[in-house]
Amino acid sequence: MDLITCREELHATAILDILNDAIVNSTAIYEYHARTIDSMPAWFRAKRDGRYPVIGAIGGSNELAGFATFGPFRAFPAYKYTVEHSVYVHRDHRGRGIGSALLRQLITAAGDQQYHVMVGVVDAANAASIGLHERAGFTRSGTIQQAGFKFGRWLDAALYQIILPTPGLPKDG
Repeated sequence: MDLITCREELHATAILDILNDAIVNSTAIYEYHARTIDSMPAWFRAKRDGRYPVIGAIGGSNELAGFATFGPFRAFPAYKYTVEHSVYVHRDHRGRGIGSALLRQLITAAGDQQYHVMVGVVDAANAASIGLHERAGFTRSGTIQQAGFKFGRWLDAALYQIILPTPGLPKDG
């Protein structure tokens, strides 16, 4: 497996397929409807404009086995050192350490960009994602009970965070 920087022209369709599988078949994303290919240019543009990485894992058959990214946590200036991340692995490639490799690379990228905190919002019943985060050094920082409603039931959102030693000299403003 190789980790790469995803490019819109090469990876948008594969990213969309992975996202839509998670939307339609899981509680990994609290969305109801699959996204369309028309949504991908704006998604990639927002990543580029924010300098947010989109890291891919390429499998043995040169296909995108998973991807990871981060973006803003909240839209208030004092949160500028905090990002919220996402890691998704194609259903045919789970259980092979791909999610761990992607998350480790995201942590490195966040430190390189001088972020201080990474937050993951995980469905509280998703044992695989919880284990992934805990193995990477994240701690559970809270649970928002009944935060979402999907598949006819209330879902609890667990917040996981890791504190990074960066930035060296944080500043207000």
